[in-house]
Amino acid sequence: MAKSRRERRLRRLKKHKVMNDVEVSKDTSEAPEVSKEPAKKEYRNVFSRIYDTQYKRLVLIPLILLLLAFIVLGVNMATTGDFMNRGVSLKGGLTLTIPSEEPISILELEVALNSEFPANDIVVRGLSELGVQRGVIIEADITPDEREGFIFFVEGRTGIDEELYSIEEIGSSLGASFFKQTMIAVLFAFVFMGLVVFWYFRTLVPSGAVILAAFSDIVVTLAIVNLMGMKIGTAGIAAFLMLIGYSVDTDILLSTRVLKRTEGTVMKRVYGAMKTGLTMNGSTIVAVTAALILADSEVIKQIMTIILIGLFVDIINTWIQNVSILRYYLEKKGIK
Repeated sequence: MAKSRRERRLRRLKKHKVMNDVEVSKDTSEAPEVSKEPAKKEYRNVFSRIYDTQYKRLVLIPLILLLLAFIVLGVNMATTGDFMNRGVSLKGGLTLTIPSEEPISILELEVALNSEFPANDIVVRGLSELGVQRGVIIEADITPDEREGFIFFVEGRTGIDEELYSIEEIGSSLGASFFKQTMIAVLFAFVFMGLVVFWYFRTLVPSGAVILAAFSDIVVTLAIVNLMGMKIGTAGIAAFLMLIGYSVDTDILLSTRVLKRTEGTVMKRVYGAMKTGLTMNGSTIVAVTAALILADSEVIKQIMTIILIGLFVDIINTWIQNVSILRYYLEKKGIK
């Protein structure tokens, strides 16, 4: 009797232990799934936390870039008398395109020309096809009186007959007229862009943020191009006009998502616009880079270089400067 009672007690203890082990195993297997849910709602990287909380400090980055750009343009104005490095098409002068089967030392030719004509602004560039040099392009602000002597000197240095040259000559007055007209075109484009933005948003701060971002894109890109020593021609001005359109495109996307929509928080709407905007920028950067690598035309290369620089500058001005202004504006209105 005592033995059967002891056996029943042992069986109950074993059954209780097995049930406890099952409950513990369930708790341990379910614990990680519960802990994953809150983690998905939190920012998982440092950039997101800084971007969300330190936007008033981050806005200093594009403002400092704009200030540095003004300094670069001012120095260029003081040293050259112009805020941008104008090419022959905007300043007047002579452009020689010289085909060659044999490689020509661009550096040696440029040094020789600058030594012979020290008072003139002379630039020598390579003319290539699929990475193979096919000739050179010489741009110089040569006057009509110096034309024959300049061509004769180039002919002697390269050993290539003048009859093979492609010669383009633009008078200084015509170049100055081109420059004036292109500047007027840029100014009108910017003014009309501003009017359309003000008409669409009908609010001073968001409209001003879009215009400031476009203005910053132009100024900072121009300063970088000046530092690169690029001579800007009429093609370069066309690139800046295109850059205004690219800039306004992403800025209006951001402002529309943040101001016109009401679902979610402001930052959720910003991240939604950023996903679309950066996808647009990324695809354009890939296309422009491919054109820059594959193009043989110097005109196309200049356009693509300016647009490529402007797109990277626009990312900073749109997603840091414009976002910071819009967030500050909405917080003042009590919207978060």
